[in-house]
Amino acid sequence: MNHLRKIIFIALLVAQGVIIGLIENMIPYPFAFAPGAKLGLANLITIIALFTMPKRESFLLIWMRLILTTLLGGTISTFMYSMSGALLSYGGMLLVKQLGPKRVSIIGISATGGFMHNVGQLVTASWIAQSWTVMLYLPILSFLGILSGIAIGVAANYLLRRVDTLRRFQTAYEEETHVSWKTD
Repeated sequence: MNHLRKIIFIALLVAQGVIIGLIENMIPYPFAFAPGAKLGLANLITIIALFTMPKRESFLLIWMRLILTTLLGGTISTFMYSMSGALLSYGGMLLVKQLGPKRVSIIGISATGGFMHNVGQLVTASWIAQSWTVMLYLPILSFLGILSGIAIGVAANYLLRRVDTLRRFQTAYEEETHVSWKTD
């Protein structure tokens, strides 16, 4: 039953991430001065996964979300940008998370993810354009990515404290890892 519960939890998070991603793709870019910049709302699911399941399962969740979102409304190009951003973001968040709850918060980890996501996408854009001048866009996107990461981190923190199912999965994960991120 416990294994089945985990599979259902992962499937629900993947479905939520895909739906959030597809809805966000329908929203016009909110920042006229930064074409292509999005809020990254689906990263909320990644943050929740980082604090409720082991690395292997959260990594699987990211891949499933990327593939399904691309199949349902993307292109190879959007997949490349999303993949590079998501993987660099995930790796950066994992590294920062290792600092532990006494040195960094969920919000700080999420802000790192917002920044790294933009770095990953710009590296891919530079590769496609065969020019590093695309990286001149990094300061603007970094600012927006960090702000978005903070907002998503606040939302994740709130959900992890207030949603009973998430709290139970987080508690079980914390018992496995012997590290508590609870702020209450």
